Amino acid sequence: MADVFVTILRMFESFLVPEKTVVNAKGDGPSLDISGASSRVFLLTLEIHDIVEQESLDVTIYGSAEGSSWSPKPLTAFPQKFYCGEHPLLLDLAGQTNIKFVRAHWEVNRWGRGSEVPMFEFHLKIKEVPPEILKEAIAQAQALA
Repeated sequence: MADVFVTILRMFESFLVPEKTVVNAKGDGPSLDISGASSRVFLLTLEIHDIVEQESLDVTIYGSAEGSSWSPKPLTAFPQKFYCGEHPLLLDLAGQTNIKFVRAHWEVNRWGRGSEVPMFEFHLKIKEVPPEILKEAIAQAQALA
């Protein structure tokens, strides 16, 4: 009987904004070192758990080579959000090998009656997309085109 060896690759997965983060003003998440990821393509998942009415959340992602000075323009941005829910976004850094760190930045806005202070409870996950899954998805997309 042949021996079967299964190699389980440890995929990079972390939080750009920790779970149960509550914000009422603009801010930045912690710097996250992504240099250990084997793939340069990541799935970002923004999960908004709690909000008040008549407000918006804008989340952008910035990159850095050394973790202290950040790109002048965001690497990517989520469309503006107004409601609770789970929102995925792909971040492809394959062509930007100088980026070793990423961090999230958010802006909040509130309008209408009542308190002028916005409130969002959310978190932002980052997960490496395995190269073989990416190749399969690209092949499927090309077959449909």
